[in-house]
Amino acid sequence: MTLVVFIVSLLGAMAIGVPVAFSLMFCGVILMWYMGMFNTQIIAQNMIAGADTFTLLAIPFFILAGELMNAGGLSRRIIDFAIACVGHIRGGLGIVAIMAAVIMASISGSAAADTAALAAILIPMMAKAGYNVPRSAGLIAAGGIIAPVIPPSMAFIVFGVAANVSITQLFMAGIVPGLIMGIALVATWLLVVRKDDIQPLPRTPMKERVGATGRALWALGMPVIILGGIKAGVVTPTEAAVVAAVYALFVGMVIYRELKPRDLPGVILQAAKTTAVIMFLVCAALVSSWLITAANIPAEITGFISPLIDRPTLLMFVIMLVVLVVGTALDLTPTILILTPVLMPIIKQAGIDPVYFGVLFIMNTCIGLLTPPVGVVLNVVSGVGRVPLGKVIVGVTPFLVAQILVLFLLVLFPDIVIVPARWLH
Repeated sequence: MTLVVFIVSLLGAMAIGVPVAFSLMFCGVILMWYMGMFNTQIIAQNMIAGADTFTLLAIPFFILAGELMNAGGLSRRIIDFAIACVGHIRGGLGIVAIMAAVIMASISGSAAADTAALAAILIPMMAKAGYNVPRSAGLIAAGGIIAPVIPPSMAFIVFGVAANVSITQLFMAGIVPGLIMGIALVATWLLVVRKDDIQPLPRTPMKERVGATGRALWALGMPVIILGGIKAGVVTPTEAAVVAAVYALFVGMVIYRELKPRDLPGVILQAAKTTAVIMFLVCAALVSSWLITAANIPAEITGFISPLIDRPTLLMFVIMLVVLVVGTALDLTPTILILTPVLMPIIKQAGIDPVYFGVLFIMNTCIGLLTPPVGVVLNVVSGVGRVPLGKVIVGVTPFLVAQILVLFLLVLFPDIVIVPARWLH
């Protein structure tokens, strides 16, 4: 019965339009009232404890680094570099979009920010070259969701804090799956674009290619510094976030000189707004998380799926299907915060590697960014690229299918994630 109260109160609040953070708090209050332990101090203490975590400091700094990267010209130089390398290939601008998405993912970790930057620059170029615009928008949206999978990733930070799993291990484990997602998108793009009447860009002369590489070198050095520092043990993920923000500020203001002092208040304000939304969600979710544990809800769910505990692959299939459905209705961060405390006890009981589960779980929640009715990334690319949302949904379909196939491939073959993660760590 406790499980029913939890589900009805949470979904009921969201159904009538209550923001997710307040829905989580409302759900916690209802659970406390049902269990006869209502106490406002529990809400306050858990919200404060939720924010009082050193690891979460990485979130505002990575968000700031992403904003500084876009304002300082790093994103544009990465795209120019990709165009110089592969723009002349048939379908090359699509490959440019994925190549740039993967590189930018290793810098900012924000699906919405990366998608907006790519859509603003590439959609007009692809339309001019004769590409199918809705399909191009769908490709850019699908490439944008790689950002939370390849480190540094705010989604991994939130999951790591909620699940008490090493964020460094999550970062290292996300590299190979993120690259596989990119490869799958390139293969799908080349398959669907082969019959289109498109005009490839002229081949970039070697001198200009070297010049584009040189101009992008400072931007390309950012992921090396972040991941290299974490891998070498020089910095923690939180400290790496500070290094990333300072590096992006330095490159944007001193090297590229596109970021002016007058731009900083706006950039910092935007980063602060985004941080506030995420942190409030985290705080509110910690209230529900504590009460989920107190109400023993994971044990109730385990009772329903106990026949699958001894069959981890089938259990993962079922869980991934459930998360896929939930992701159509919830944004990435709320999905992580609501489901993590419910699923982690089950994962541990089944003997599934928590890091491996975390990577697939985040991949799945990212796929939810491409599925209506919420589909945050779909809305971003629709707004920035000025493409009707319905057409973007049609255009993204083959790439969405490709990402789902990659997800379930990794369910069947967990060593693709586990082995490289252990080696990299």
